[in-house]
Amino acid sequence: MLQPSFWDNRETADKLVGELKYIKNIITNVNVLSNSVNSALEMIDDSDDDVRLLLEEEINELKVKTYKLEIETYLNGKYDKNAAIMEIHAGAGGTESCDWVQMLYRMYSRYAEKNGYSITLLDRQDGEEAGIKSIMFQVDGTFAYGYLKGEKGVHRLVRISPFDANKRRHTSFAAVDVIPEIDNDIEVNVNDSDIRVNIYRSSGPGGQGVNTTDSAVRITHIPTGIVVTCQNERSQIRNKEKAMEVLKSKLYTILLEEKKSEVSDIRGVQVSNGFGSAKRSYVMQPYRLIKDNDSGYESSDVDGILDGNITDMLDYNLKNKKE
Repeated sequence: MLQPSFWDNRETADKLVGELKYIKNIITNVNVLSNSVNSALEMIDDSDDDVRLLLEEEINELKVKTYKLEIETYLNGKYDKNAAIMEIHAGAGGTESCDWVQMLYRMYSRYAEKNGYSITLLDRQDGEEAGIKSIMFQVDGTFAYGYLKGEKGVHRLVRISPFDANKRRHTSFAAVDVIPEIDNDIEVNVNDSDIRVNIYRSSGPGGQGVNTTDSAVRITHIPTGIVVTCQNERSQIRNKEKAMEVLKSKLYTILLEEKKSEVSDIRGVQVSNGFGSAKRSYVMQPYRLIKDNDSGYESSDVDGILDGNITDMLDYNLKNKKE
């Protein structure tokens, strides 16, 4: 920072300053917690009962803050602090799986709401009869990607179908993909000759048009076959810009995975929608259990988790993720 040329690139400089502030903030928080704990422990033995109760409450609060700092030590990936771009696609199961996609989207939306994150809907394709066939959205907030990156994989639901008049048990699958929003200072070159851009009319729930002009954009990256659609903005130009941002994030993620494959297998590759391949199972019948096959996490609180109470599960997965 003392170099005269430091501020020549304002965007890079601002990013470095932000990272420095973040590191200083962690150090400050650790020191404050350490001093608070030591002070409370010194006072607790020599205090009367009323003061001791207050000190015990303070220590419990400090434990919560310490736990939060501990969890953040696991969020040390290069892009963990970035926003998360998530996609959910219906797998085998037809209407059942489309309904399952909608349930998962609600779960992540409720989680974001409860944790101060914001969600921006980028694209949505509704099911023919009910639910959502596919959806793409962005979760903005500090460590959004770090917490949610482990959600990538196949999610399996077992329940009594609300669409089956005979009330039979059905198994549904949905594939979740998570990538970080890449920083603006990272260059990903995409040749115009490598992409195909299609314009179409935006649609809302039920397939009804929401705009008076054709503003939705679909970009196909021909060399990789990656397809990105965006229709949340009224402006065709803005939809194209956002679709390109997502495409570049996907391409950059592929490059990172290819580098990893030089020393180990690519992590997070898409697996087939089968019983043995699910990342996580949500069983509502004949018993109630959620089990994460990657970390071993288990919970019988199916309703709570589907209502967005997934913080404990995400924390556990961070601490116990398989390498």
